[in-house]
Amino acid sequence: MNKKQARGNFTGISQKFARNIYGSTKGRLRMAVLKRDLAPFIDGPKRTILDVGAGLGQVNEWFLTKGHAVIHTDIAADMVEEAQQNHEQLGLTRRAQYIVAPLEALTAQLPDQQFSLVLCHAVLEWVEDGEQAIQCLSKLLKPGGTLSLMFYNRDAQLMANAVYGNFDYIARGLKVKKTVRLSPQQPRRPQDVEKWLSEAGLQVDTKTGVRCFHDYLREVEHQQRYDELLDLEMEYNQQSPFRELGRYQHWLIRKPDK
Repeated sequence: MNKKQARGNFTGISQKFARNIYGSTKGRLRMAVLKRDLAPFIDGPKRTILDVGAGLGQVNEWFLTKGHAVIHTDIAADMVEEAQQNHEQLGLTRRAQYIVAPLEALTAQLPDQQFSLVLCHAVLEWVEDGEQAIQCLSKLLKPGGTLSLMFYNRDAQLMANAVYGNFDYIARGLKVKKTVRLSPQQPRRPQDVEKWLSEAGLQVDTKTGVRCFHDYLREVEHQQRYDELLDLEMEYNQQSPFRELGRYQHWLIRKPDK
């Protein structure tokens, strides 16, 4: 595995990943926002969905439960294996296919295949070449199809660290002295992502901020007031300026018909 492929590979730490990402208020907020945004597709016509960097499969589980077919892909073999086991326990594997591969290998793994819905959540901030990643996603998307893209927002990362007084960290260009494995290594500036999408011939239809308030709370106990935070999130996370403050950005992106 080369350096590029190693980024964002959570092999051997799937349980830690599940606990830190999904077993917390920030993870619950993230999932609630995604489910709200994706509801028209979950409840819509049955289709085959490509889920890139699908991890433990919590998001595509919503689609499998509703009768869609899913191709679940991830770079970490144990994450894919655990997702398959979880789906088996729920009786959902009949319509699922599992592939261990990085994003850049998927066009070869799925030759001549395109999809009307592609999910790519929390992947862009782990690859070295974000522009190439967008080009790969565009190739996998059918004309008229939708890309659900969620990425770690560098602007929000800077703002949160300013709120907490981490001025030295900001002065270093948001570069840590010691890498933390679960901390995204390549946070993306939304204006860069929008440029890459435009160059790939893709159009942003809707933008949502994810965790627009949670990460700015200075008191940890306030982060535990989940129901109140969720109400705030759902009311304001598609409105400026709150949307732009989301620690993640979730965009629904369309590939125009030829």
